[in-house]
Amino acid sequence: MLMRFEPFREFDRITEELMNEHRARQIPVDAYRRGNEFKVHLDLPGVDPGAVELTVEKDVLTVRATRRWVRAEDDQIQVTERAQGEFQRQLFLGESLDREHITATYEDGVLTITIPVVEQAKPRRVEITHPGSVAQQAVEVASAAA
Repeated sequence: MLMRFEPFREFDRITEELMNEHRARQIPVDAYRRGNEFKVHLDLPGVDPGAVELTVEKDVLTVRATRRWVRAEDDQIQVTERAQGEFQRQLFLGESLDREHITATYEDGVLTITIPVVEQAKPRRVEITHPGSVAQQAVEVASAAA
């Protein structure tokens, strides 16, 4: 049985709970590019996969989730520090990302979103010409013939 009681911590928790009662909490995120894909990991521990919603509208990807703990009538609460309720995160997608082929998996409380990089945004080599190169010589020959 837990016997620890910190009155100021409890006061802070109650105040935060009251202030955030109707506001969705922000989901922690990691995002990075790996090769030709953009990966996003969102922590959603304890969230039922059926309570996760992922939508894309124009250039905004939105993740919404709900975590609820159903308390029994005779529960005698000792500590309640885990956030409950609505969670949300919005990410703005750049033009280089393919919105049509986004995939998502949910494993061990982590939602992983994979967004492919569009073909036009992939790095490509650009040929550089300089005076004396074959391209420059061809232009000079054409000018001399005219």
